[in-house]
Amino acid sequence: MPKVRTPSLVERDRGLLWHPYAPLDGPAPYAVTSASGTRLHLQAADGTNFEVVDAMSSWWSAVHGYRHPELDAALSRQAGQFSHVMFGGLTHQPAVELAERLVDLAPDGLAHVFLADSGSVSVEVALKLAVQYQRATGLPRRTRFLALRGSYHGDTFAAMSVCDPVDGMHAEFPRMVAEQLFLPRPPQARLVNGELLSDPHEVHAWIAVLEDTVHRHREELAAIIVEPVLQGAGGMHIYAPECVRAARRVASEHGLLLILDEIATGFGRTGKLFAAEWAAVTPDIMCVGKALTGGYLTLAAMLCTRAVALAVTDSPLRALLHGPTFMGNPLACAVAVASLQLLESSGWQQQVAALESGLHAALAPAAGLSSVAHVRVLGGVGVIQLNVPVDVAAVTRAAVEHGVWVRPFRDLVYTMPPYVSSAGDVAAIGAGLCTAVARVHG
Repeated sequence: MPKVRTPSLVERDRGLLWHPYAPLDGPAPYAVTSASGTRLHLQAADGTNFEVVDAMSSWWSAVHGYRHPELDAALSRQAGQFSHVMFGGLTHQPAVELAERLVDLAPDGLAHVFLADSGSVSVEVALKLAVQYQRATGLPRRTRFLALRGSYHGDTFAAMSVCDPVDGMHAEFPRMVAEQLFLPRPPQARLVNGELLSDPHEVHAWIAVLEDTVHRHREELAAIIVEPVLQGAGGMHIYAPECVRAARRVASEHGLLLILDEIATGFGRTGKLFAAEWAAVTPDIMCVGKALTGGYLTLAAMLCTRAVALAVTDSPLRALLHGPTFMGNPLACAVAVASLQLLESSGWQQQVAALESGLHAALAPAAGLSSVAHVRVLGGVGVIQLNVPVDVAAVTRAAVEHGVWVRPFRDLVYTMPPYVSSAGDVAAIGAGLCTAVARVHG
C-alpha cells in the first residue's frame, strides 16, 4: 500500500480560515509550533523550520514576551477557581482589582471603567457613551464625531466610521457607516532630546482648522476622537503634542468630549505610560487594550470621568447601553492584573528607553537605502517608511530567513518589540529589517 501523506497544518489552513485582511487563497501563513520569551518557532509551507525574534509583540500586545511564568501562574490560578461568569448582576475579584488598578494608573480624573471584549468594542462603547452624555445633558442633536485623517480605531462599524475615510474601509460599506467629520492629519513631529518637535507654523495652521471646524459644527458634534501623538495602523505617524492639547481646549470650550484611543499607545509603548502624558492632558474618555493582558487574552477597557458617568447615571436610561457576554471575563482580568503588576515591577521605563536607544542604532542603516523615504523611532516603536508600497510577502519571507518575524503594511516596515527584548534581540531585529528591505526593494 502506498503511504498516504498527511497534509501539513499550513495546507489544512489554506482555503479554510480567513486571516486578517487576506484572501482565502492568499500567501501561505507560517505555522507557529511554539513560543517562549521573545522567540517564535515557525514552520513554512514547505516544512522548513525557523526560529525568529518577534518584532511585532503579536500586534503590539505581548509586551512581556511569551510563556511568562507570572502570567502563566495568574491564568492557572484563576482557571482553578472559575473561568467565566456573566457580569450582569455578578462581580468578582479580578474585575474589581483590575478596575482599581486602571483608575490608579490612568490620567487624573478618569474614575469609572467599562470592561470590553476588544479594542474595537471599547471604541464602540466610548462613542455610545459620548452620544448618551450629550443626550443626557439636553443636546440630542450632538451625534457626530470629529476625527483625524490617518486615524484607525477598529474594524467594527462605529469604530470604522471614525477611521480615515479615504485610506480606511468606509467606501466598501456605503450607507452602513455613519458619516463623520475629519481634520487633516496633524503635523509630523520628530523626537529630539526627549521632546517631540514640530514646525510651529504648521501646528498653528492645523489648530486654526480645528477651531474653525468645531465652531461650524459644534451643534452636531458629540466628541473629538484621536490617537494621541502616534497614529498606529493608519501609518505609524508621530505628530505634535500641541495638537492634542488644542483638541482638549477646543472640546472643553464647546462642551464636546475628548476621547483618546490609547489602545496601541497605552502602557508605555511611546515612552510614557499613556501617550496623553506627552500633551499633559486628561481626556473625558480613554480606551485601552492590546498590552493590557500582555497578549494572553482579548480584553480592553473604556475609562471616563465622574462628570461623564454622572450625567448618564442621572438620565432616564441611567445605564450605559452595552453589555457583552464575556464582559469582565475573569481569566482575562486576572492576567491583566498580573500584567500591570509586572509592568510596574519590571521597570517598563528603563525597558522602553533601552528599546528606543537600540532601535535608533539598529534601524539607522536603512536611511541609506534608495527605497527608504524616512526612518523614525518613538519609545518602543521603530519605523522604516519606503517610497514605494511594500511587497509584504517578499519582505516577510526575507526577514524570516534572517531570523525576524515582521508584518509590514502599506509603505511601512516597522517594529514594536516586546519590552523584555535584549540588546541582542533589538540588534537582530534591526539587521533583519534592514536586510529584508535592501534585498526586496533596494
